[in-house]
Amino acid sequence: MRSYYLETASDHAAQAALSGPVDARVCVIGGGLAGLNTALGLLERGMRDIVVLEAGRVGHGASGRNGGFVFGGFSRGEDALLRELGPDRARDLYGGTLQAVELIRRRIHTHRIDCQPVEAGVIWANWFQDERVLRERQQLLADSFGVQWDWIARDELREQLRTDRYHGGLMEGRGFHFHPLRYVQGLADQIAGQGGHVHEYCPALSLKRVGSRWQVDTPDGCVVADEVVLACGGYLAGLRRVVDAAVMPIATYVMVTDPLGARLGSVMNTRAAVYDTRFAFDYYRPLPDTRLLWGGRISVLDRSPADVERLLRRDLLKVYQQLHDVGIEYAWSGLMSYARHQMPQIGRIEDGLWLAQAFGGHGVAPTTFAGELVAAAIAENDTRWREFSDYGLVSALKPAGFIGAQLTYWWHQARDAWKAGRERSG
Repeated sequence: MRSYYLETASDHAAQAALSGPVDARVCVIGGGLAGLNTALGLLERGMRDIVVLEAGRVGHGASGRNGGFVFGGFSRGEDALLRELGPDRARDLYGGTLQAVELIRRRIHTHRIDCQPVEAGVIWANWFQDERVLRERQQLLADSFGVQWDWIARDELREQLRTDRYHGGLMEGRGFHFHPLRYVQGLADQIAGQGGHVHEYCPALSLKRVGSRWQVDTPDGCVVADEVVLACGGYLAGLRRVVDAAVMPIATYVMVTDPLGARLGSVMNTRAAVYDTRFAFDYYRPLPDTRLLWGGRISVLDRSPADVERLLRRDLLKVYQQLHDVGIEYAWSGLMSYARHQMPQIGRIEDGLWLAQAFGGHGVAPTTFAGELVAAAIAENDTRWREFSDYGLVSALKPAGFIGAQLTYWWHQARDAWKAGRERSG
């Protein structure tokens, strides 16, 4: 499946697969954002003998296929965090993702990662006429989390986004967007440069106890390690039944247009990334080469490029009819990991066995936060990971859970359409 990110990635030589037995302090399984951030966090804390195993290329999964949005928060809403955790714990967890945004920004600068960062913010655009959803979230973020999202009036937003589809918005000014696969490759290069080992095309076939340590078998070798971190996301490794049972692999879709040149200005008069206020929202952003990246929908089906293009083109034209004749050069889908409670599953599940998964399509900052928490726990006995204990390994109820997830999405999609239709006829 052709991906714009893969075809515009840096010239990144594949890392050799593991050969023979290796002794390690920590073995990280999964070469996406969660796994690589954990490995780099360990190295930055002075640990050595860190091994990362990736079944394909680094960033093969959602980490190298996503929309490239970098801003704080989780898939679960801030109001739910307040209800479930109380103000102090909710603020700490949300604040951890904001710190992660700054860490990503710092790593890009410090390590000169050529991932095309665009420091233009992220816009939350209101699909509906009722502005209360904007006002209430803006106030909640300011009052409970100390975060200011700036108001964008309807007419001002229509100057920035050349459509009458939206009715105002909020700007997250500290957010940005980037080329996620180039960033992932940059992290892998830093791990190798600091003495770690990243092995690509090296799937973990089994995981077992060997005395007080763990053994991870691969096709041509094995790693014996004091600690193991499972960071496989939606591409389940089949190593621990309880871990795989707790996550739902859900597909999401992305397409990229042909270069638009000056025509991009007929669509966007801003370099910000955009997503809207529906549950089943669109997200999109202008790319440095004047293309438009457009994503959205969630499904239990990992569709073909032709089907992805057909569905997303329909969504695009609901917002920007002036692009009715635009060519689509790339379309792809990918699996993200999703938990029933809509929060990441982070922490220790057995002595020496750690977990970082279920980022629910809102993962660039939370995966970075997770990597820091797990690295600090292993290297420094830091216990902050326990703040995620309320969001543990809850069964995803597969296979019935797949049906439930799809029906829930369709229900929210229908509710959003009904609300928008009622506003138009009112």
